[in-house]
Amino acid sequence: MDPLRLTPYLIGAGALAAVGVLVWSRGRRKDPEARERERRQWLNMTGRIIDGTVTDVQEIQHNGIGPIQLLFYRYEIAGVQYEASQDVTKLRQFIDVHSCRLGLPASIKYDPRNPGNSIVISEGWTGLRQ
Repeated sequence: MDPLRLTPYLIGAGALAAVGVLVWSRGRRKDPEARERERRQWLNMTGRIIDGTVTDVQEIQHNGIGPIQLLFYRYEIAGVQYEASQDVTKLRQFIDVHSCRLGLPASIKYDPRNPGNSIVISEGWTGLRQ
């Protein structure tokens, strides 16, 4: 049997396998909401707590999605000051952003390996002080 006769079959099988892997990987891709929820859960479980300050709360109108509620905060780790925001739109049942007191201390959970990765509130924890 001539090996050149098998070449088109091998190329076709390889292309089919590549398409199958691509379809499989796209089907397993998580949507942004799921990734953000997992990030919050991970920080809630493993993050360190530090004092920070809530600096602002804004509600921004977004095209087609509706209002987005952002919580802005500031904290300092090892002499480096971080300013961050967290989208708390999906956490409305845990927080009333209109009653947040600006300028008062809050607890911030952050990733010690990446201090810029932080949260003020998650499904199971809140750093906002009443």
